[in-house]
Amino acid sequence: MTPAFQRPSLELADVVQRHGHRLAADAQQQRILAAITACRTAALGGHVQTCDHCQHQQIAYNSCRNRHCPKCQASACARWMQERQEELLPVEYFHIVFTLPDVFNALALANKCVVYGVLFEAVSQTLQQVAANPRHLGARIGFLAILHTWGQNLSLHPHLHCVVPGGGLSQDGSRWMACRPGFFLPVRILSHVFRGKFVDLLKRARAKRMLIGAEDGVAFERLLDAGVKHDWVVYAKPPFAGPQQVLKYLARYTHRIAISNRRLLAMDEQTVTFRYKDYAHGNRPRTMTLEGAEFLRRFLMHAVPRGFMRIRHFGLLANRLRTKNLACLHRLLAAACPASLTATKTPAAVAEPLLRCPVCGRGHLISGANLSARELAQRLVRVDSS
Repeated sequence: MTPAFQRPSLELADVVQRHGHRLAADAQQQRILAAITACRTAALGGHVQTCDHCQHQQIAYNSCRNRHCPKCQASACARWMQERQEELLPVEYFHIVFTLPDVFNALALANKCVVYGVLFEAVSQTLQQVAANPRHLGARIGFLAILHTWGQNLSLHPHLHCVVPGGGLSQDGSRWMACRPGFFLPVRILSHVFRGKFVDLLKRARAKRMLIGAEDGVAFERLLDAGVKHDWVVYAKPPFAGPQQVLKYLARYTHRIAISNRRLLAMDEQTVTFRYKDYAHGNRPRTMTLEGAEFLRRFLMHAVPRGFMRIRHFGLLANRLRTKNLACLHRLLAAACPASLTATKTPAAVAEPLLRCPVCGRGHLISGANLSARELAQRLVRVDSS
């Protein structure tokens, strides 16, 4: 029996081990760094994988399952994607991005739950209000929104990626109302309404004393004045080629974190070098070198509070009524309603992706019972001694 080791040459865990001690991290950040360091090491125990064809066995270390860990996102994404596949409608889909002006960055860092929650709510109200207007679509819509807070160089850049079916349900619920081909809603109007909604909701949050660092009313009004003078960027990308293209897109975006291991290029005793795309200059590939503690500080800026949901469904696709509404929409679209939409989903129905055996290449590795860190160490000692 052999341990299964397949690591890139440089990982975020390596950076944490070398430079983490230089960073003044709070309790949550320390938990994140500890999880990333321990992920897929003997510290978390492991399990035996057995090939269902040749009976080859190997030991696989357990994952930390922390949502900020670059190693743990693939399997989580696969499970989530399997559930989403059954929810796709046979219509045109649109990708709309709402970006928060950078003048709010300091406030957002000090109040992540509140400001990012306001961002979600402002975008939700904006899309649903504009879509309900008879001059535009005149329908009730549903959509999925994904929070990203980073730019390619790890700077703070809060924005929501929204995936929206191209149409909605008539106000009386009797028919599907499709948007114009290739066009969903006017971005200039979305931008204007988005700005008003966000500012209003932020004022309400301050009035309820929910914002740290916004006690000075004059300074807060100056912040809002500076904010409304900025461009509130709403970007509508070309529609997806079809529902399967939506899935491919979601697979890339839903469980992405601020930086992946494959973007790390080099590290020494003082610095970390990584690759990024320069969006301001035609997506040109560039490299950036940061002092190790600064690299980790930037990475941790994008850690969201415990329990905060980065992926949310709104309108017709809101969690409470999504199954019922999807069944209705499929029926109205004269499409076969997936049987699973009317059945209760359980975690057991979502399977982990199977890994092919590295020895015979024909079978798949089936995971056995978990081994504690102590049991794993004993097994590895027996392997080494033999």
